[in-house]
Amino acid sequence: MESSGTTRRQATRQKLYEAAVTLIAEKGFSATTVDEIAERAGVAKGTVYYNFKSKTELFEELLRHGVGLLTASLRAASEESAERGGTRVEALDAMIRAGLAFIDRYPAFTQLYVAELWRTNRAWQSTLLVVRQEAVAVVEDVLREAVDSGELSEEIDIPLTAAALVGMVLVAALDWQAFQPERSIDEVHSALSLLLHGRVSGH
Repeated sequence: MESSGTTRRQATRQKLYEAAVTLIAEKGFSATTVDEIAERAGVAKGTVYYNFKSKTELFEELLRHGVGLLTASLRAASEESAERGGTRVEALDAMIRAGLAFIDRYPAFTQLYVAELWRTNRAWQSTLLVVRQEAVAVVEDVLREAVDSGELSEEIDIPLTAAALVGMVLVAALDWQAFQPERSIDEVHSALSLLLHGRVSGH
């Protein structure tokens, strides 16, 4: 059982993450101040520094936290599919849906994550690479199992295919939210599912 102090600290960190992610998504990292993050979170400025040494550390932890949630939801989708007796390709399909649901729930975080992936020489570049690899590794594991069981061709390049699937979900979901918000998650999932199953070519 966690102590009330630990739980309270986690709740404070959650508030700071939410405040930071929305502000940074709105204004960019450089333009966002610790004062603004504290104000948006409804805490004193000292509370930010009590929880994080600097704005950069807060941002690094935010990336870890957000991608950690995404990774956990992908893994849970895969495990639930396996428990239902599904194939590994069905597990990948479930993971696509879980990824879309995550992005629908945390759009500001996703925008931030995708934007940061393409920036270079940031202080948190190494953190970003580590957390990206954690998320992609979950997909790689399922792809590897699918190849081992004969569901997928041995010709596939597992690391690139995993990165492509994650990228497809991220970019398609951001496009959905920005340009096609009237569509339901079911429609977006169905379109990506067709791609996964290789049925777009009409065979």
